[in-house]
Amino acid sequence: MTDISPVVPQGRQVVESYGGGRFRISGAVWTGSVLLRPDAVQSWPVAGFRDLTLESLMPLTEGDNVPEILLVGCGSRTEFLPRTLREAIRAQGMVADAMDTGAACRTYNVLMAEDRRVAAALIAVE
Repeated sequence: MTDISPVVPQGRQVVESYGGGRFRISGAVWTGSVLLRPDAVQSWPVAGFRDLTLESLMPLTEGDNVPEILLVGCGSRTEFLPRTLREAIRAQGMVADAMDTGAACRTYNVLMAEDRRVAAALIAVE
């Protein structure tokens, strides 16, 4: 049998589980929404999709390694990003893809394991 488990470099942030208003990321439990990059995770004060703003995403653009891909976990269902927000995110150098939070967690893990420049803004789900 061939092992196809992705090899994740040491120190990378991996989403292990989500739900109940929490995330388990690389062994640590985070309550509420989070901003996630391969090298860091932080609490995010966005409780629902309607609270999402460009300003709330700005921590992801700090530093030298601005992600190319931004996954937005919208909560329990997929939402469409308003065109003005999508364009503002694009002006920051990122392509945004919105989906439900579970899909965003799984997609983030795959892209991160492929060493892509990805980040995720994940709204917690119950």
